[in-house]
Amino acid sequence: MLVLNRIIATKIARLADDCHKVFTLSIEVKDAMSKTNREAFVPAGFRHNAYKLDALPLGSAQWISSPLTVAKMTQYLEPQGADRVLEVGCGSGYQAAVLSHLFRGVFTIERIDRLMIEAKSRFRQLNINNIHTRTDDGQNGWIQYAPYDRILFSATAKEIPQKLFEQLADGGILVAPMQKGLKQIITRFRKTGNSLEEEELEECDFVPVLDGVQK
Repeated sequence: MLVLNRIIATKIARLADDCHKVFTLSIEVKDAMSKTNREAFVPAGFRHNAYKLDALPLGSAQWISSPLTVAKMTQYLEPQGADRVLEVGCGSGYQAAVLSHLFRGVFTIERIDRLMIEAKSRFRQLNINNIHTRTDDGQNGWIQYAPYDRILFSATAKEIPQKLFEQLADGGILVAPMQKGLKQIITRFRKTGNSLEEEELEECDFVPVLDGVQK
């Protein structure tokens, strides 16, 4: 088992290095990527591709994002000095697991009940204890634990509900793929008092945010 763990650790470290070569990561984000075993979040039939920079099918018309995309979204959050993060769209749980190495509290919401059950099982198996899960429409946020220093959308939105900006702490950052015409653009919002500064970062390709809960 120790040998296997060393092999996996080497593969994960190489994956983090591959991401860093394409997109410069902070020491903290690269370290979080190198501590998160992507293989644990990939369906069994695709585990031979777990350490490639590719998105992989997850079922229920969902995907586990490319490690490079997860690294970029995490970097865009500017996690240094932040304490609590809300994720809209848990999916496999891989992004939340990366965030768990950077934030004291990770609050992740998933609308598809089956995916959330599977993600919770992975978190337990990996002994990740600072991720809090909820099956709900993530567009409602999670008011009980607000405000959040950071909010991350792991699905493309046409607009951000005002209630989510209200759950973002003053000085906080929200990162989301936004539908802009025919393109999806990763967009970063910074909240200062009652004002928002919007910054377009790069094109992307995410599944869309959908309404309601799927049991």
